[in-house]
Amino acid sequence: MISTLDHIILAVENLNEAEKNYKKIFGIDPVWRGEHKELGTANVIFNLENTYLELLSANGDGLGAALVNHYLEKDGEGLIGIVFGTNDLNEAAKSIKDKGFNIGDITEGEGTNSDESEKRKWKNLFLPPELTRGLFSFIIQHTDGNLSSSKHEMQSAVNKLDHIVINTNDADGFIEIYKNVFGLRLALDKTIEAWNRRMLFFRFNKTTIEVIEENDDKEPSDKLWGLAWAVEDLQETYDRLIKEGLELTLVKPGIKDKTLVSTIRSHTHGVPTLIIQHL
Repeated sequence: MISTLDHIILAVENLNEAEKNYKKIFGIDPVWRGEHKELGTANVIFNLENTYLELLSANGDGLGAALVNHYLEKDGEGLIGIVFGTNDLNEAAKSIKDKGFNIGDITEGEGTNSDESEKRKWKNLFLPPELTRGLFSFIIQHTDGNLSSSKHEMQSAVNKLDHIVINTNDADGFIEIYKNVFGLRLALDKTIEAWNRRMLFFRFNKTTIEVIEENDDKEPSDKLWGLAWAVEDLQETYDRLIKEGLELTLVKPGIKDKTLVSTIRSHTHGVPTLIIQHL
């Protein structure tokens, strides 16, 4: 039903500033600058090997602007949405309905780039609260127009999304939705004794959803937390980012065997961010 993690949405106050900062982080240029006129939002897109990051800001009135402003006022800049991709949205909608969930109608959307020379179109299926559990999330099928591929001209550039971290207070409920409703592959379900935390890994389209459980007595709830970006040579990436004026922790072995990691401490617009090299 769901075939990809299509993209991740990051709400920002100043789109131009965020674009400059993520150009530094990724070492690549964005492939899209545009707007959703009917939603009152503007966006910049960085296209990686396995997904894309959408920087989103309000630039007018509309449902999109209201959503962005809501999150900015509530939590400040940061991750606000996870979007799944499918090749058949009608079948995805039917599958969810057949499992007993009430969902709305499929809607259509479009975006135009900054000089109005390109237009992209898609269909969306916004997911109900009993499935999103606090996340802004929807399924998308692109119908017209494609994003250009990014040009990776430096060894130190970011290549792809290694994993996205989601915090939950209900791992069993998360499995029920993401495995049994969405059809994603659960690759790991393990309690990490040193952390006293349960961890889940869902793997698809060369990336991972890493879920960390912390139990409490509240209603089941999930929250986007952070991102880990993969690079080919972490030391080169580290050196480049330090020269660009970013703050990072020193390169060190990761928790996972045969990895090196460094945490970016600045310029991320509220997103806990790790860069990782698999040896």
